[in-house]
Amino acid sequence: MAMIYATLIIKGAKRYQEVPAALKAQVKAILLDCGCDGLITD
Repeated sequence: MAMIYATLIIKGAKRYQEVPAALKAQVKAILLDCGCDGLITD
């Protein structure tokens, strides 16, 4: 599920703030691995 959220964030369909708290750490790690740290905003 974290990969799905990360993909949606990268495509612009979701924002990091919309990620459920239980998945934020995993989504953040995926976005950092992809070099998309600019999309991580709280």
